[in-house]
Amino acid sequence: MNNHLLCISIVMINNLVIPKGYRPLLDLKQTEHAITVIKDSFQAGLSSELRLRRVTAPLFVLKGTGINDDLNGTERPVTFPVKDLGDQEAEIVHSLAKWKRMVLTDYDIEPGYGIYTDMNAIRPDEILDNTHSIYVDQWDWERSITEEDRNLKFLKKIVKRIYEVLKRTEFILYEKYPQLTPLLPSQIHFIHSEELLQRYPQLSPKEREDLICKEYGAVFLIGIGGALSNGEPHDGRAPDYDDWSTISEAGLPGLNGDILLWNPVLERAFEISSMGIRVDAEALMRQLKIKNCLHRKELLFHRRLLNGEFPLSIGGGIGQSRLCMYFLRKAHIGEIQASIWSDEMRRICSENNIPLV
Repeated sequence: MNNHLLCISIVMINNLVIPKGYRPLLDLKQTEHAITVIKDSFQAGLSSELRLRRVTAPLFVLKGTGINDDLNGTERPVTFPVKDLGDQEAEIVHSLAKWKRMVLTDYDIEPGYGIYTDMNAIRPDEILDNTHSIYVDQWDWERSITEEDRNLKFLKKIVKRIYEVLKRTEFILYEKYPQLTPLLPSQIHFIHSEELLQRYPQLSPKEREDLICKEYGAVFLIGIGGALSNGEPHDGRAPDYDDWSTISEAGLPGLNGDILLWNPVLERAFEISSMGIRVDAEALMRQLKIKNCLHRKELLFHRRLLNGEFPLSIGGGIGQSRLCMYFLRKAHIGEIQASIWSDEMRRICSENNIPLV
């Protein structure tokens, strides 16, 4: 294995992590072909494993409907007036977490089946670094479930299925490019964010993620969005899609989480998916109250959910460029996707053998 994959040391330059001695394992042509292999293999596997059908997704939705994802509640969507609608404003999606649930209703998808789509978004408030771009591409998926499925055991079952698709995709890629030695462990490790806090109480959330991922290689971190025992959430979540407040059979809040992998190139935890069982009417009202967002219950999406028009569901997003970046052992997401970077970032990357598209 090449030494840079082990990354015995890294340096920080401005906002960038620079692995010492970094050299891409694939050239530009190989990289483009490998991206196709990853995307074709993974989405076919995900569709088969979770019984999902592909649907066409919007790039923008009308403002004021409550359909767009609010992420952490601080990000600004890109908005523009639509001339033929009397200059009514539309906004570029952040993600499709709520839109997908509406589609399950429109397509009358029965429990045990679902949908997936290619989601493209613009997030202008992202701080640009090795893993963050203003351009976001991910597989958004959603699956109808029953009331009996709204539990931690079922959530873990779905996570394990997704993880099996990750491992199969990694092996398919390895057969074509033997220099991309498989790194994923045989199983993914589950831990709740409160348990992680108790293990490392003096560390920041990101430092906790780094340590647990370095230990296990692949982790599903449960319960993200609600306050922990220190009064702070592990990370932010909007109140109206993931259920982060229901007490599970393990006695801890949250039926959602993140899939995190240890990235040996950047020497840190690497999030590739945020997912979870979605709010029912009770959880929605509880979380809107916690976040002081009760006014949202009058929005279209929220009214329909509270009226019982949507099926119960589980869903998430899986970053396409992130996944390719991990499998291809790339140091920067700009080696995978075409986006906008500062001249300074391009210069630093060029000087350190990191070819941005």
